[in-house]
Amino acid sequence: MHKCSGKKMCTGSMEPFYPMMISAIAVAITLVCASYLDIRDRRVPFIYWLPMLAAGVCCTCLLLWQTTGDASFVAGYLSLIASFLYADYLDNRGRTDSYGLTLYYRKDAIWYYLALVLALPVLSWFILARSIIMQLVPWYAMFAGIFLFVSYMEYTGRFDETEKPKRKRREVSVPETIGRWYFVLIILVYGITTVLLLFENGGWGEPALLLLLSSVFCGVFYIFGRMHLFGGADAWALIFIAFCVPVFPFTPLLGNPPLGFLAFSVLINALLLNLLAPLGIFIVNLARGNRAPLMYLFFGFPVRGDAIQKEWGFVMEDFEERNGTLSRKFIGFWDAITRMYAGGDRVYTKDLREQPEKYARELAIYRKAGTVWISYAVPFIIPILAGFISAIVFGDFLFAAMTRVIGV
Repeated sequence: MHKCSGKKMCTGSMEPFYPMMISAIAVAITLVCASYLDIRDRRVPFIYWLPMLAAGVCCTCLLLWQTTGDASFVAGYLSLIASFLYADYLDNRGRTDSYGLTLYYRKDAIWYYLALVLALPVLSWFILARSIIMQLVPWYAMFAGIFLFVSYMEYTGRFDETEKPKRKRREVSVPETIGRWYFVLIILVYGITTVLLLFENGGWGEPALLLLLSSVFCGVFYIFGRMHLFGGADAWALIFIAFCVPVFPFTPLLGNPPLGFLAFSVLINALLLNLLAPLGIFIVNLARGNRAPLMYLFFGFPVRGDAIQKEWGFVMEDFEERNGTLSRKFIGFWDAITRMYAGGDRVYTKDLREQPEKYARELAIYRKAGTVWISYAVPFIIPILAGFISAIVFGDFLFAAMTRVIGV
């Protein structure tokens, strides 16, 4: 493995990145297992990602050191990962509440983890830096201040008030707003500091682009997952792909895309492959004569109301019964987004199956309705797996198509 001159990652090199090949195998195996769990249980316990992450981080650190020889840059990469894991630790309290397999959580441990999160940027930006860039000081102060404040809020239980029952669906408290959005500022700090380290003398130079892409890409999907706009397992799959295999292990058959950032190509390929599902659902709905507004014909299908507990998906209709008359309407797009953000007010068939006593009224209405439209429930992690393998072997489908069209 050679060292690139000019502090460049050389993502377009024909020489294979052997650490990335090892990491890619670990990611592929984990995605296969996660896909199986998501199909079977509609849940991927967070602990299942950790062996892949450990292998991927080690391999990526080796790659970054081999290609740049810059300890400050390697520490910056570790700092980014530590910030994501610590934010998730705070947001999910060690995941003791959300999964069957739990990770260690104790309030006193918050300060030990926080110390590591705050120390890594100091190590990266100041102690190991080739020269001190004074513009980083206020941004580090902002970074530390945000995490200190949120950690204090969590330690003192200020976020607990958001869990009080019977809150109106559209009512959002100040602690909840802080808890949901503070990480946007953390990502902003990482974005600005990596830009400074990209252009300032004594900074990281061109390799800083890799961390800039990783911070923005992973930040978007972490926040989407936090707002319930994206599946948790799907978001973590894309985030960990970006951390574990940031560049292509070797030149794919269709060539390297300009950025050479593998996770983005995985997402593009996954989205393109996932388009086949709505198209297939639309064709099946037309063939069966199912009637609904056009948009719903692509994303859902009717099922028997008395057998809805055996299906997978979210109910796409609202029902109301007055004086023995049942009325129904499809849930609008923006209303569905609002409900996803609120994290409730959506009926999931899995909940109907696991908590029938809680949803006795809904189940009675569905039986009376005869049929109920639900969304299709193919876990997006399956297209992510397909997108990952296809991106490594073939490359970015969209980039390849564009180059063919414009004749480059």
